[in-house]
Amino acid sequence: MAAAEYTLIYWPMLPGRGEFVRLMFEASGTAYRDLAREPKEKGGGVPAVLRYTRGEVPGPTPFAAPILHHGDRVIAQLPNIVQYLAPRLDLAPAGEAEQVLAHQLQLTIGDVVNEVHDTHHPLGNGFVYEDHPEAALIRARFFREKRLRRWLAYFEAAIERSARGWLVGERLTAVDLSLFQLLEGLAFAFPRAFGEVRAEIPRSMTLRARVAEQLAEYLASTRRLPFSRHGIFRDYPELDGSAG
Repeated sequence: MAAAEYTLIYWPMLPGRGEFVRLMFEASGTAYRDLAREPKEKGGGVPAVLRYTRGEVPGPTPFAAPILHHGDRVIAQLPNIVQYLAPRLDLAPAGEAEQVLAHQLQLTIGDVVNEVHDTHHPLGNGFVYEDHPEAALIRARFFREKRLRRWLAYFEAAIERSARGWLVGERLTAVDLSLFQLLEGLAFAFPRAFGEVRAEIPRSMTLRARVAEQLAEYLASTRRLPFSRHGIFRDYPELDGSAG
């Protein structure tokens, strides 16, 4: 088999933002190398990520993963990677206006992801959750009560406007995959809060089911890393307002 044309570089122990890129490869049936998940003796593991962020690989030095290596191009920042890959993997809408809208929605999904991350890191990345549980409780409650429903209503309205069951265009695109991953993560991290709002977003739930059906083989495989308390979406019952 020929070597994969695309290489993803992301932390090997968690899905995180790297999973949004994996979904694009998996949905399009594109061969890819998931470098850091390979053994260290074959150039993988955490050292693979550090080689890129330390500038030891030719090309622009990324600040952080996820990173895409394609030919002589080293590309970082998730929305940038999605925008680069989507037309190459036939996961972009057809026209310029819809491509701009897809990128806008992708950036908005990134905003939600950042807010979810900050529910368990409200004081910054330099602290672990256990350093500031009181602040995390306040931040998570604000997200659940003031932000979650508003975010989900926004994407629901986008699907309604498209009138075709997808966020943009007449078929599955990269931003639909990203919304799927966001919904999966929210269901894991905030099962009670997400359960309370899911009836209000029937179009989004249908999109989620359609994507899951298309990705059934991947989702059942070991290539799909499970959510855990080491990534963006973390299942702390107290942050979901459901701790006893």
